[in-house]
Amino acid sequence: MASTESRPIKILAAWLFKTLRWLLIGLGIILRVLLVVWATLAIYYSNLPWAWLRLVLAIVFMVFSIWALWFSRKPRMYLAFAALFLVVLIWYIYIPPSHDRPWQPEVAVMPRAFINGDHVRITGVRHFDYRTKDDFTVHYDERDVSLSHLTSVDLFLSYWTVGPIGHTFVSFNFDNAPPICISIETRPKLGQGYSPIASLFKQYELIYVVGDERDLVRLRTHFRDEEVYLYHIRMPPEKARALFLVYLDRINQLADHAEFYHLLSNSCTINIVRYANAVGREGRLDIRQVLNGLFDRYLYRTGRVDTSLPFAELRKRSRINDVAEATDNSPDFSQRIRISLPPSQP
Repeated sequence: MASTESRPIKILAAWLFKTLRWLLIGLGIILRVLLVVWATLAIYYSNLPWAWLRLVLAIVFMVFSIWALWFSRKPRMYLAFAALFLVVLIWYIYIPPSHDRPWQPEVAVMPRAFINGDHVRITGVRHFDYRTKDDFTVHYDERDVSLSHLTSVDLFLSYWTVGPIGHTFVSFNFDNAPPICISIETRPKLGQGYSPIASLFKQYELIYVVGDERDLVRLRTHFRDEEVYLYHIRMPPEKARALFLVYLDRINQLADHAEFYHLLSNSCTINIVRYANAVGREGRLDIRQVLNGLFDRYLYRTGRVDTSLPFAELRKRSRINDVAEATDNSPDFSQRIRISLPPSQP
């Protein structure tokens, strides 16, 4: 009788063991694939100056890795792969960021902030005169503002194409001066385009572009044909001032020491959330902070933007393309793109 009763238990135990075994095998395969793909791309996007050599080395590494991990079945081949992977990892870690590269003119100047009590002076404030997105007159200003006159923060969300990925940037508003717009971006070199995959492998330095809204916003609405939305952030003035100081500190850090942009750890929305945390934001990591084309939905759900309207209505009123294009380069550009927005609330 005892033997008959224990048989289902033995069957269940055998099934669990088999399932666990296949699960571990599957996880092992996934881990090996990730290691091979990462190291192959790290070689391809390395700091070797010759593209053909990077491609050849990446292909050789990938072919060897596939043979060593899946076909050789010799323990020493696993060790050879591990040693080679470690070399690539160390090589990657020691690729340094730099301020000394042939930068595209839009990102050639690093801003810097000088803080003296209530007074802030910012150099390298971009205010280009655009004729097309690639044809412009370069011009940088210096801006002087008072922290005590900083009243609020706005967030812009722009889209290159409809989807879950966009670009977020902020403006700090003053009651006696035009807004100061700050956009966390890649710092591409001459002739270098943007690639999300490349941004994971130390291909772009990081820059905080500080500029006039007639530059940073109008560039997107007029010349890049991006869809742009503007939201008032519900934040008390004292928190807005603290956030501004966090941004200024990071701007100076980057001016002193170059850093790499990274899509998942050192990018626009990730840093916006990080700095909000530094001034008291409470909340967990949300996938919409990575899929930042959905970031406005996250802000609405957490009550950080106006919730007196249904989200669809708020989003409709927050789209600024039409009014921005009608306003063009008018001195009251910043005021007019905010006309349709609900009143700012603390």
